[in-house]
Amino acid sequence: MIDEYPYLAQADRGISSLLQNYLDHLFKDSRLFLILCGSSMSFMENQVLGYQSPLYGRRTAQFKILPFNYMDTGAWFPDYSYEEKALVYGITGGIPMYLEQFSADLSIKENLLENLFDRNAVLFEEPSNLLKQELREPAVYNAVITAIASGKTKVSEIASTVGVETGLCTKYLANLMTLGIIKRETPVTDPNSKRPVYLIEDQFFRFWYTFVPKNISAIQSGRMESSYPVTVESRLSDYMGLTFEKMCREYILYYDEKLPFPIGDVGQWWGGNPKTHKQAQIDVVVTSAEDDSGIIGSCKYRESVVAEDELYLMEEYADAMGHFGHRYYYLFSKSGFHESLVKHTHNRELRLITLKDMYARE
Repeated sequence: MIDEYPYLAQADRGISSLLQNYLDHLFKDSRLFLILCGSSMSFMENQVLGYQSPLYGRRTAQFKILPFNYMDTGAWFPDYSYEEKALVYGITGGIPMYLEQFSADLSIKENLLENLFDRNAVLFEEPSNLLKQELREPAVYNAVITAIASGKTKVSEIASTVGVETGLCTKYLANLMTLGIIKRETPVTDPNSKRPVYLIEDQFFRFWYTFVPKNISAIQSGRMESSYPVTVESRLSDYMGLTFEKMCREYILYYDEKLPFPIGDVGQWWGGNPKTHKQAQIDVVVTSAEDDSGIIGSCKYRESVVAEDELYLMEEYADAMGHFGHRYYYLFSKSGFHESLVKHTHNRELRLITLKDMYARE
């Protein structure tokens, strides 16, 4: 096994051709099993797996090692509450290297002050270092990510903010999607929509770009501990909204054993509401692979319990979307549900799921 193969290949340009020769001849009838690993996705995909690579066509298999999910991330911190486990996932994105920096003996605040909100910390310049490693124009890509983090989600908005043409901006976005840093979203019922939005998929990047740039002066002057309650702690619940939606979709995909039908597609939906003439959005939409059934889901990461008005709003949005002949309603909540909503589970296709329910290890 050769770990971090890109470093070897960059130091010795002929190594891939040498390996090709050995694989085709000397290793062909041996019992040797060669494994090449690398953290630079662009290099591994282009220089190892790509058509122009001397090693092209000689692999037995390829594996893209994905981050841990919420459940696996939480296992690193057995004494944390369910909310704290979710926060760690929302901060680190489940990347083992980042999790190793965090200590289960420290609070979330202490871990952040020690490992991120310190100019000498390992993770302080991590996004910048990754962009420099993977891309030729890190400053431009930094501007693209910053624009998305500030709420610019359409190509035209991002291009205008960064100061590049739309066509060129699309190429930058495509490269960031290849690296798994951002994602392209369309309404799940209209995958060919010509008006997609772009969101930051990598949770660590999203956290970093949400909190570090705005606190850079406090971090560099060593005043972050006093600033933390106002500039970070008070905003964590809002930040976790999108992370919670991701957790809910992953729960349905991988862990829900009570699904009413085989899954088709999982995503979200947005569009016009003819009743109010305003934009409507549904956090979780699941289509059936066998009929016109579907799941309509809402995700609430807030301190107050969810009441029955949220069910009525989901039903209104489902009417605006149309599409499904038979609907099932899922409500996800960090803080639980009001008894007025619980009573509806007896006579409707309704499921109520808490943060504890989602943590499948219990």
